[in-house]
Amino acid sequence: MYLAKAHCISSRLALAAMHEHLPAAPAEASLLRDTIVARLRAAGCVFAEDEADLLLEGAGTPAELEELVVRRVQGIPLEHLVGWVEFLGQRLAVGPGVFVPRRRTQLLATLAVAAVAAAAAETLSAAATPDRGAEVARVVLVELCCGVAAVAASVLAEVSESSVASETAGAPMKLEVYAADIDPAVLEYARRNLGAGATVLIGDLYEPLPAHLRGRVDVIVANAPYVPTEAIALMPPEARLYESATALDGGDDGLDLHRRIAAEAPAWLAPGGRLLVETSAVQAPLTLALFERAGLVARIVTLDELDATVVVGTIAAR
Repeated sequence: MYLAKAHCISSRLALAAMHEHLPAAPAEASLLRDTIVARLRAAGCVFAEDEADLLLEGAGTPAELEELVVRRVQGIPLEHLVGWVEFLGQRLAVGPGVFVPRRRTQLLATLAVAAVAAAAAETLSAAATPDRGAEVARVVLVELCCGVAAVAASVLAEVSESSVASETAGAPMKLEVYAADIDPAVLEYARRNLGAGATVLIGDLYEPLPAHLRGRVDVIVANAPYVPTEAIALMPPEARLYESATALDGGDDGLDLHRRIAAEAPAWLAPGGRLLVETSAVQAPLTLALFERAGLVARIVTLDELDATVVVGTIAAR
């Protein structure tokens, strides 16, 4: 029964693909959408209706649509097929093999925006003189293991909004943004997402950063890989098969990169600077201990709604 139904559905979509254009008539368009939804649902797609709409939006012809549906049914991530992921109201470019930013990372991005705003306010306060206030808030943000630079892109999008302007009492902000990753393929998308507003660097963690940034970085953020090596085999196929292992594998206990990021952060952070790293609820106490061992005053921030955990550390003002 299932095979007969699947064959019928497949045949109807294949028939639509014989034409040069997608149907414009409401009845035909609705039937085509229903067909796609049924195929996606049969393949286990939980949000089949939403995915069908996005595939229809991304296809220019019936043949393109059929190819997109077939590849999605095969398990290829939707974001890789349509070429973007929605993240905090932005459509960020992604592509085949690239790690797709998760909803949980919205907590890290939101905390980064707040950290930049706080750093700007502190900079203005420190630079002000009795007879004349500081005129420009200068802030340096670094995103390590940036991937497609979702966090840096979110900060750039918000830097002119009221959430930042209110912290700086309306003073203009000069924000320097650096995004670094070891994977050259992913940096193509980082550049597209950041535009001319940031410097994108290739290299291992802090290694590619300009030397003049030592002791000057106000905010360091990282969504570094934190999945233990053995746990990768238990991840959903969409991640395990179609995303770069470099973006997933955090070593035996998942904390290899967290150790290095925390240990080297004090050399790069400005007085009062902040380090923010995404982690899991289970690993958070261990990441916290790494921060404290490096001399940072650290705390754990969670958001149950997103199943998100971030460790935030602050270095003492010198």
